[in-house]
Amino acid sequence: MSPLFYYILHVGAVLVLFGYTFYAFAAPAETRKKVMIITGVASLLVLIGGFGLQAKLSVGWPGWFVVKLICWLGLSALAGIGYRRRGAVGMLSAVAVILALVAVVMVYSKPF
Repeated sequence: MSPLFYYILHVGAVLVLFGYTFYAFAAPAETRKKVMIITGVASLLVLIGGFGLQAKLSVGWPGWFVVKLICWLGLSALAGIGYRRRGAVGMLSAVAVILALVAVVMVYSKPF
């Protein structure tokens, strides 16, 4: 498959993951199972798209890639945490935005 396919898969899944993470912060408890399934599948697609793109572009394991993996792991965990800690939604939202911004900065600036 082409790098464009992996790029579109990665970015599309990140948008779904990010959107449903924020939905989890505001959704009623009855939607937990559905939202957790969607964020889990989106998280897996983010991982597949990212590693597929890494393999196609032969970038290896630079520091910015490791930082993006950490951001992905943190963002993937936030939906579940959001359902358990309803009082910390404001802080979790800020963490989600910061993780997304750090990941975007890493991919475009590639500082290390």
